[in-house]
Amino acid sequence: MSAKLPPRESMSAELPVGQGVSAKLPVRMVEKPWGRDHLPAPFETPAGKRIGEIWFEPPAELPQLLVKYIFTSENLSVQVHPSDAQTTAAGLGKQGKEECWLIIAAEPGAKIGIGFHHDIDAQALRAAALDGSIETLMQWYPVAPGDFFMIPANTVHAIGAGVSLIEVQQNSDITYRLYDYGRPRELHLDQGLAVARGEPYAPTLHRRLPPQGPAALVAGPRFRLDRVAGRPQPEVAAAYGRGPLLVVPLAGQIRVAGVTLLAGDCGVAAGLDAVEFSGHELVLIAQPC
Repeated sequence: MSAKLPPRESMSAELPVGQGVSAKLPVRMVEKPWGRDHLPAPFETPAGKRIGEIWFEPPAELPQLLVKYIFTSENLSVQVHPSDAQTTAAGLGKQGKEECWLIIAAEPGAKIGIGFHHDIDAQALRAAALDGSIETLMQWYPVAPGDFFMIPANTVHAIGAGVSLIEVQQNSDITYRLYDYGRPRELHLDQGLAVARGEPYAPTLHRRLPPQGPAALVAGPRFRLDRVAGRPQPEVAAAYGRGPLLVVPLAGQIRVAGVTLLAGDCGVAAGLDAVEFSGHELVLIAQPC
């Protein structure tokens, strides 16, 4: 999989949607203190902005899922997200947040933190968040292109500096910061500690993908995600049924109802039969379960 995205024309325009027609999703650039002054092609960084995330606006057909590119120049906060059941119990009226990361580029020494070396109780976790030692208690994984991590709700995590990744997540903005390296942003210790699991990260949730070829990445329970190389195999096509899905080209190009999508785009398709594969592309496909 190539980490370099090919330059091309503006990707911010939303295309019309009609019967059997899908859209290239509009883009939202999100400023972050840990973002970058210069983004890789095809993204263009607005002058004077520090962009950390590229969001693809969820379509009306699939409001449950959100796809992002994330680009870091500094460490992100140590944070945690609640589950569906916890948001319901808290009366928030929103779904929880499970997410996954596909690393597309990493600077030398780049790493991400997920879970802890050993079990830790809530009292000790609070103390570590307050004095900053939470960093040393977490497990840190060196990353390279092709690393894939599933991040279940309640998992304490942090993305380090020098990382570029694609995130597929439940469409939720509920994030509880536990530690933020002294930045002047609000922490959410009470809410975060109420949902955080002070435990090691399961090794089975981390995979190193080969540069090419298909790979089944997430099979539920909140969403499914596959990397396909050319037209999906029959068993993959059957798993996605006939419902709408998101398509994210990684290399090469696809066409969805006459619309060309390249690396750096995200589109919504009425179903896999609306996607034209040439046989030479690498694409993520995602669908809520």
